[in-house]
Amino acid sequence: MKKVVVIGPESTGKSTLSERLAADFDTVWTPEYAREYIDNLPRPYEKPDLLEIAMGQLALERQQAARANRVLICDTDLYVVKVWSEHKYGDCDSRILDAISRQHCDLYLLTYIDLPWEEDPQREYPDPEMRQYFYRVYRDIVMQSGAPWVDIRGGYEEREATAKEAVAALLKQ
Repeated sequence: MKKVVVIGPESTGKSTLSERLAADFDTVWTPEYAREYIDNLPRPYEKPDLLEIAMGQLALERQQAARANRVLICDTDLYVVKVWSEHKYGDCDSRILDAISRQHCDLYLLTYIDLPWEEDPQREYPDPEMRQYFYRVYRDIVMQSGAPWVDIRGGYEEREATAKEAVAALLKQ
């Protein structure tokens, strides 16, 4: 089974793209666990919550992998938790870093910031300069990961077409 990770800054269509790709390839997708975790948290999140989020993301990914058909589409991976932790708290828990060193990805789909910002209580960085900063951070991560990656830009249909072509090519390998 192949693993495709959709990664990028906030409000760049990752969840929508993940869901559409799963439908296109008759498989399942792994949503971002942080959203569910924070929605159910009776207080503002704190640094220790990021480890819980990372472990929850891995557990959800394993659960979905058992149900996947040829490819698992993941809305983010642990690199997102790492970037979040380092930006907000200045460092990242070594257990998250250890889990990152063991994670595998066959293809990254890096979403650009050319979609309009959509307000959401969990989103923290609507400023265009911050969105560009995070795009560059994720671009550097995927470039250094050693995995193939594709830059995903344009409207939702263009993004889906580009991503679908990349996933189809991966599945032919």
